[in-house]
Amino acid sequence: MVDIERPSSPKPEPEISPWSLAGLGVQFAVALVFFGYAGQWLDQRLNSAPAFLLIGVMLGAGGTFYLTYRNLTAPKRGKQPPVDPPDGAGS
Repeated sequence: MVDIERPSSPKPEPEISPWSLAGLGVQFAVALVFFGYAGQWLDQRLNSAPAFLLIGVMLGAGGTFYLTYRNLTAPKRGKQPPVDPPDGAGS
């Protein structure tokens, strides 16, 4: 038999599931509130208002933007978030 190679077609770009993006807004809000309150608490303790509040908000926003960017570009890099194997697989 002759093995005929089929021309390789470009793989379609994986789509991002809307369900995987549903929590990004909540994650952003929680990070801002948490780091904002932590910064405000430090400012009250060290009497340095608003230095740590601003640093906390910047850290919360910057970290969340970075993680959001990584989640949104993961399919394009060919890396999907780890998925648990189905029951009975692997052993």
